[in-house]
Amino acid sequence: MKCLVITGASAGIGLHTAGLFLKEGYQVINLSRRRCPLDAVTHINCDLSEPGFIEQLAPQMSNTLRDADEIVLIHNAARLTNDSAVETPSNELRAVVEINLIAPNTLNYFVIPFMQSGSSILYVGSTLSEKAVPGSFSYVTTKHAMVGMMRSTCQDLAGRQIHTACICPGFTDTEMLRQHVPEDVMPQIQAMSAYDRLVDPDEIADTLYWASQNPVINGAVLHANLGQVER
Repeated sequence: MKCLVITGASAGIGLHTAGLFLKEGYQVINLSRRRCPLDAVTHINCDLSEPGFIEQLAPQMSNTLRDADEIVLIHNAARLTNDSAVETPSNELRAVVEINLIAPNTLNYFVIPFMQSGSSILYVGSTLSEKAVPGSFSYVTTKHAMVGMMRSTCQDLAGRQIHTACICPGFTDTEMLRQHVPEDVMPQIQAMSAYDRLVDPDEIADTLYWASQNPVINGAVLHANLGQVER
């Protein structure tokens, strides 16, 4: 049995990824506050911002993970806030770190012992995993740190035949993007792609599935942004 454990599959990239893995024969477990609309997905309601969230998940997930020949763990959920390095108090940064970094570590700690050879851990990063823009302090900080977590995961899993990678989407046509970008600004965002369009969530789902099947990319940071135009 093949199993995908994914966070934030209620919408956007997570939802499209869950659908693709279902088609490929995986049993899919979604961890999020909002339910995934796909009936075939096993939804476990949880708040990744709560430090003890794993305690309520463990009993529901253990049997499935124990029976799995292959597990793909995708850290997709993230919090994006428009904040500044000179105006963000530590308690607000800590809240973003809890979701974007601590939750992935908590899940790694729980899931890795169940992983057999051929399993994988994939991190959904961002173009902001390796650069910065104004007004995205906590997101940039945590996405940079996620790359470090992925690379450390790669090194510490050496010899166990479990691979990892960080997939960094560009501007993707998702609910999150449209919540943070006014409609009249969207043409400018599209123009930042060499293809003059937004990335489709299915394209990121395809990339994540491909990454899960190809251990040769172990430890890699893969940018999936249609070629971002730098100005």
